[in-house]
Formats: sequence, structure tokens, C-alpha cells
Amino acid sequence: MRINKKKFIYLISPLKIKKYFYDDLINIFKLNKVSFFQLRLKKENFRNKISIGTKIKKICLKYKVKFLINDDVLLAKKLNADGCHLGQNDMNLSRARKILNKKIIGITCHNSIKLAKSAVKDKADYIALGAFNLSTTKKVKYKTSINLLKRVKRITNTPIVAIGGINYDNYKKLLLNKANFLAISGYIWKNKKLRPLEAIKKLK
Repeated sequence: MRINKKKFIYLISPLKIKKYFYDDLINIFKLNKVSFFQLRLKKENFRNKISIGTKIKKICLKYKVKFLINDDVLLAKKLNADGCHLGQNDMNLSRARKILNKKIIGITCHNSIKLAKSAVKDKADYIALGAFNLSTTKKVKYKTSINLLKRVKRITNTPIVAIGGINYDNYKKLLLNKANFLAISGYIWKNKKLRPLEAIKKLK
């Protein structure tokens, strides 16, 4: 998986897609900072996910952003997305690989060296570590540290996505410690002070 240091953002969708979301997404992608976009819709039905995903996939294709689906391998297959992100309680990687073949598959490894080693052994395309900070998007069960990030970097060249409460105040520390990508959601979509485009422009 190629890494472009200027495109360090792994953008995760808001939980609810509103009408103006698509225009915001286009304007964000035009900045050329986003490598991945993950569709994460926990409460929508499958049909709505197909409809929303089809629109987003077209935008991702136009701006050369990899389009990933959260948790749902079959939805990723149906949409012919670029790949899927799996949590520890989702389908295991080897079974997902049989369905998605050479597509991108990333794995959440929380704050665990053991899980990271297992993901590397199973040939995950990237490892997600976190949460590095308190998050507005989901309740933090697993808190992790820069020290763990450094330890994982020593054992693998597999790209690492840092997750959890990442914003303007803390993002540089993660990049300086060689996180390859930063998963960002709440700072963009739930920011009370800045509109999505203004928020992402501050991340340089």
C-alpha cells in the first residue's frame, strides 16, 4: 500500500449523512489531504447504505481517495469498494480475504502488541491503533499511547492508522512519531467552532 505523506488523513464519515454532506466531502477532497474515506453507518439499513455508498464512491473515484467500508465485508463487495475495515468482533481476516481478494483490509488492534502481531501475520494492509485521546465519536474502551505506537513501528512496516479523538491540538505529535495516517471524524463533522472545510484546512 503506497503512502503519500501529504495525504495523511483517513477520514471517517459522520454517523448520519445529511444533504449538504456531499458538497462538504467534495470540497475536502479538493484539498488533496485525504488518502482514505471510511463509510461508517451503524444505524442505516442495507438499502440506504447502498444508495449512500454509491454516491460517495463516485466522489472518491473522481478525487483518487480509497473508499472503505466499516465492518461490513458483504457491503464492501456489493459496492465494489476499495476495501473494508474490520474490528476484532467482525469477520476474521482470512475469511474476509476470500471474499474481497486483493482489496484493502485494515484491522483494529486497540492498544495490543499481540493483536498487532496477529494482524501483521495475517497480512492486514494496515493496523489501526487507539484510542490515543478521548473521542466524541465513540466511547473509549482502549486507551493507548505514543510508546505503544513506537513499539509497533519497531516490529513491522505495515502502515499504522492512529485513531481516537484526533484534532488540531494533538495531530502533529502522532505524525512526528510516524503514524502513517490519522483517522479523523468528530473534529471534522462535529466541530462546534469550524465548518468541515475550515477544520481540515488547519491540519497541515
